[in-house]
Amino acid sequence: MNAPPRSFHVKSFGCQMNAYDGTRMAEMLEAEGLTATAEPGEADLVVLNTCHIRERAAEKVYSDIGRLKRADGSTPMIAVAGCVAQAEGAEIPRRAPTVDIVVGPQAYHRLPAMVAQASAGTRAIDTDMPALSKFAQLPVRRRQGPSAFLTVQEGCDKFCTYCVVPYTRGAEISRPWGQVMDEARALVDAGAREITLLGQNVNAWTGTDARGAPGGLDALIVALDRLPGLERIRYTTSHPNDMTQGLIDAHRDVEKLMPFLHLPVQAGSDRILRAMNRSHSRDSYLRILDRVRAARPDIAVSGDFIVGFPGETDTDFEATLDLVRQVGHAQAYSFKYSPRPGTPAASMDGAVPEHVMDTRLHALQALIWEQATAFNAATVGRATRILIERDGRKPGQRIGKSPWLQSVHLETDAPVGAMLDVRIVSAGPNSVGGVALI
Repeated sequence: MNAPPRSFHVKSFGCQMNAYDGTRMAEMLEAEGLTATAEPGEADLVVLNTCHIRERAAEKVYSDIGRLKRADGSTPMIAVAGCVAQAEGAEIPRRAPTVDIVVGPQAYHRLPAMVAQASAGTRAIDTDMPALSKFAQLPVRRRQGPSAFLTVQEGCDKFCTYCVVPYTRGAEISRPWGQVMDEARALVDAGAREITLLGQNVNAWTGTDARGAPGGLDALIVALDRLPGLERIRYTTSHPNDMTQGLIDAHRDVEKLMPFLHLPVQAGSDRILRAMNRSHSRDSYLRILDRVRAARPDIAVSGDFIVGFPGETDTDFEATLDLVRQVGHAQAYSFKYSPRPGTPAASMDGAVPEHVMDTRLHALQALIWEQATAFNAATVGRATRILIERDGRKPGQRIGKSPWLQSVHLETDAPVGAMLDVRIVSAGPNSVGGVALI
């Protein structure tokens, strides 16, 4: 039997959805009277909130578990949560007997009960995937910084051949309108000035408002626009097939909706897109961006790219580079393909040699870096409004976010959470410098 923990540490990996889940688990544990610690070595309970997207994700979790062993040979109570927990299930404690709790991303609302079960000496495992029942059982949001995440949609029905999300997060499902609006109000009441709506395919969200009218993500954004105290709205991650004209029009019509769009394309070759089961083409993707830019000419575009997908040739990769040149990105994420057990791509022929993937990734990232630098440079001299999010490293320095999701460094005594008018005066590939306007 373990002593009931009095302190905890949550370590989250991967996407913003995991960051949201990690925050919610911390709130639940605090509601039970536990105290958060800055370091895992100081905690009685360590929650590893895992991500299955990156290469060798499961092996890295077992390494993290091993590092939790203390100098005297003891370990804290260990909970493995998130997508690796969902995928590995009971295999985790078989390989790592020090693990007390295994909880999937759709069951973490049961974490306090599972901690009690583990304290009584019984290992707790729950990888059930109920239809979003967890959200109704989570505590009300009470403490919040100026920017907040709000999950509105989970799961995926797209079944891209490289991706584990449909297997670890389940089918696409939308949180009810009322739940989303209630949590948004609670976040604003707790101090949030900006809310980022989250989902594996966030623009697939649908719901019915209080009057019974059905709507998509654009309708939800319009409703949030009326929320007093909320200054900014963002959303991520989107799928091209769910980019409706209504959502595109919202970028034109809703002032609080920021001019930033993360719209993953993954590759520029139609042959590779078909092999990935992406269900959009190069041309359809570019036509979507044309419509978005017609609605909001200053929009910043971000994307995701995979290089070295099975069967990718030099010609296929050149098509990706060509697409990147046509789009012009403010930022983008790029990765080498790595197989995920159980996905169709893992058994495909045509593996690309590692050194070829390295060369292609280097070339792609150099081009993206060049575009990000150019985008930031083009904003120099522009007057805009930023949200102060945190202190900088230097005395008197603050860091805020521009509407285009740039980190803006400046000297000011404006407090965290303030909206501040600034002029952008310098730029690099990853951030810009600003001065406050009097």
